[in-house]
Amino acid sequence: MADAGSLINWSLLALDPPGWGGVLLTGFANSIKIAIGGYALGLTLGTGGALGKLYGGPVLKDLLEVYTTVVRAVPELVLILILYYAGTDLLNRLSLALGYGSVDISGLAAGIFVIGVVQGAYSTEVLRGAIRAVPTGQIEAARAYGMSPGQILRRVTLPAMLPHAIPGLSNLWLIATKDTALLAVVGFSELTLVTRQAAGATKSYLLFFCAAGVLYLLLTLFSNMVIGVIERRYRRGLAGHAS
Repeated sequence: MADAGSLINWSLLALDPPGWGGVLLTGFANSIKIAIGGYALGLTLGTGGALGKLYGGPVLKDLLEVYTTVVRAVPELVLILILYYAGTDLLNRLSLALGYGSVDISGLAAGIFVIGVVQGAYSTEVLRGAIRAVPTGQIEAARAYGMSPGQILRRVTLPAMLPHAIPGLSNLWLIATKDTALLAVVGFSELTLVTRQAAGATKSYLLFFCAAGVLYLLLTLFSNMVIGVIERRYRRGLAGHAS
């Protein structure tokens, strides 16, 4: 009786055609690009959102509360479909209204945008909680030294809140790497979509989906290594400060 290994055509994972390995790696690279871009955009939105919720006026606080509540309440797949199709349609309508004609929107840019908007809502809450965890005594001491609000933010608040924010932000990065798979429903050639294409063309579903799973696992393991280094660095800083 033939073993399982002999039933798998490993040559299908070759980097050159007729193998699909190169296609999978290209899709994997696209997934990483979207995850990095979306995470960076989400972190930017989250920083502004956290500061707005803490220090903004009543109207800004209400708008940000609506944003974070809606994004966290609606399933991410539904949000991605709404943002992708409604967002691109709105941009085209605006462009036509201004007399510039229709806009050819890059799938990569659209993917980064939708992931970033989703990430931004969660980052807002993570960073808001981390900023609130900074001891008020440190802020008052900075004010006593005559620091401006901007200097207090850069020199005191942000460095002190990072140890509190890193666990939540690390989790959001891992979520971003998985959320890229949802973009397959809008036809963007990330890892999940090209895996489905390869599996459908060759009928080797087990081989290709296991290969995709391994790539996602490797990305997670590498991310955990980097996150561990960052966390250890800031723990040492906290220990030295406490002593």
